[in-house]
Formats: sequence, C-alpha cells, structure tokens
Amino acid sequence: MKITICGSIAFQSEINSVKKKMELLGHEVKIWPLELKDGEGNLIPVEEYYKIRKSAANDEKWVWDRKAEAILEHFNKVAWSDAILVLNYDKKGVKGYIGGNTLMEMGLAFYLKKKIYILNEVPELSYKEEILGVKPLIINGDLSKLNEK
Repeated sequence: MKITICGSIAFQSEINSVKKKMELLGHEVKIWPLELKDGEGNLIPVEEYYKIRKSAANDEKWVWDRKAEAILEHFNKVAWSDAILVLNYDKKGVKGYIGGNTLMEMGLAFYLKKKIYILNEVPELSYKEEILGVKPLIINGDLSKLNEK
C-alpha cells in the first residue's frame, strides 16, 4: 500500500523508525522533506527550520513561504497515497498529540476518501470530535493493522 506518514516534526526520529518498519512490511512510504531552503536559499535540516519557525515573527516572509510550500507538498503526498498514518506521540503534555497541520492532512485524506490510521488513542483536545468525525482506524501501535478497513 502507498502510505503517507503525518505527524509533528517533533516526532522526526520516531517517524524515520516507523517508515523503515513499514517499508520492511512492503509498503511504499512518504514523509515530509528532510531539508528546506533557508532565507538565503541554502538547504537546512527540517529540525533546524522547525526551531527557527517556532520563534519567527509573523512577517518573516521566507519562514512562512517555506511553511506554505511544505503544506502543499505534503497535501500532494496525501493525494498520492492509498492511506495516511498519523503518528501521535506525547507532546506538550498531551498524550497522543495531534496538531493543526496533521488535522488538516486528516481532513484532506477524508475528503479524498483515503484510509486514515492513527497509531495511538485519540487525544483529549478541543478538536477531538473532528478527529473522530473523519472515522480513523486506531491501530494501537500495531503496524500489521495497516491493511484493515
């Protein structure tokens, strides 16, 4: 199956690990880019960009241009895939965190009638109803469930 992994950039090491496991299971897997261009056009690791973005001013054009590019690129990967897998680990004191970008990707996948899998239980967030409303399959850490409907 063609699967796009969605989740916070803060989970980069976990995402790399899960991607490898999924590929060993025979899936074709896409994630976000590992590098982005900085304000001078030099490639920087996505983790470095994430740190810069967290403290960027609202008018720091290159930062928000890269954010828009990354959103569109990941939307294209969702459209390419048969399913998305949301990796939701603990973040910001929230067990199984799912952030705004991931929620948007889940909405797109739902609209495009893609399967939506969530690795762990749905977190207690103000938008929990929206997460449940896209009818995800919660796999409780078991990647072998990725072929289930």
